[in-house]
Amino acid sequence: MEHLLNERVRGIEISGIRKVSNRVAQIPGALTLTLGQPDFPTPTHIKEAAKRAIDSGQTGYTANAGLLELRRAAAAFVETKYGLSYNPETEVIVTIGAAEALEIALQTLITPGDEVILPGPIYPGYEPIIRMCGGVPVYVDTRETDFLLTAEGLSEKLTNKTRAVIIGSPSNPTGRVMSYENMAAIAALLKDRQIFVVSDEIYSELIYDGAHVSAAAFPELREKTVIINGLSKSHSMTGWRIGFTFAPAYMTQHMLKVHQYHATCASSVSQFAAIEALTMGVDDAEPMRVEYRRRRDYAAERLTAMGFGLIKPEGAFYLFPSIRPFGLSSQEFSSRLLDEEKVAVVPGDAFSDYGEGYIRISYACAMDVLEEALNRVESFVGKIR
Repeated sequence: MEHLLNERVRGIEISGIRKVSNRVAQIPGALTLTLGQPDFPTPTHIKEAAKRAIDSGQTGYTANAGLLELRRAAAAFVETKYGLSYNPETEVIVTIGAAEALEIALQTLITPGDEVILPGPIYPGYEPIIRMCGGVPVYVDTRETDFLLTAEGLSEKLTNKTRAVIIGSPSNPTGRVMSYENMAAIAALLKDRQIFVVSDEIYSELIYDGAHVSAAAFPELREKTVIINGLSKSHSMTGWRIGFTFAPAYMTQHMLKVHQYHATCASSVSQFAAIEALTMGVDDAEPMRVEYRRRRDYAAERLTAMGFGLIKPEGAFYLFPSIRPFGLSSQEFSSRLLDEEKVAVVPGDAFSDYGEGYIRISYACAMDVLEEALNRVESFVGKIR
């Protein structure tokens, strides 16, 4: 009876990132540079706050939108850090991670036949949601603009069916960060168009060069933008599943309905931990950022010396080097590297067809693991030259 299931769901494939991770689990001794999983523990003071919540019986439902205290803390955080102003009572929702935030946003914004523009290569989690909403993903090739979405590239893809544009900064998988000038040009382009912006800012606290610039910081975009953020990367809280949407009240009231029927509310214990993170742990990302930068610099230097083509990322914790000098497809390169040297990376085509010819390397791992993995990569490329 499988043919009776939802055709849109049947047409979706498991993420290429997870496919690699599942295969790695079957290879003893393999070193993995695949997942976007911080290797730092959740800060102790956050874990202690969660324990206090449990011990004091704070284990029931919360308001659908999340604890008001948490929404106030989240609004204060983005105002202090990025100059963004949101009313915690009407413009903030606490979600089950950034993934659910993205889903409720797109389900609210997209209707069947709508086109959604994405820069390619891009994180593979967007396209399946767009397709399940009946939308049509439209890619802008950013390979010729150093993996940055530009106003020029975006304008070429706009049609009367365009309903939304997705912007991720810092980007997964490239680590590129949108500059103020670049974002301002996009804001000017979209100013008088009835097009929404979905701004994925989950890596906003992990920028090494320059500053974070939100699409919603531009007045011409503020009322048509939904910001996606969360604590997974900034506070190493992936398993706690706390995300946020920041959006105008007219949009938030409808996203809240979708969230209510999806999940009722985020975990109460995680929400109390999140309050601690956003009040007493405002700068918890700083030591992680310092260490990630050290790893980035080390890995970028090693890969460049090996002959990889590489645009040095300004944020996140990924490198997206070109493997074209080695004459293998991204699937062949990744598969052979795992089989022959026991190092797992993600083939670039997992991030759309525009990622072919590249691999993604995560440096969210201990330095000794990164060093050994790159030693093995060097051995591998020495054999295939």
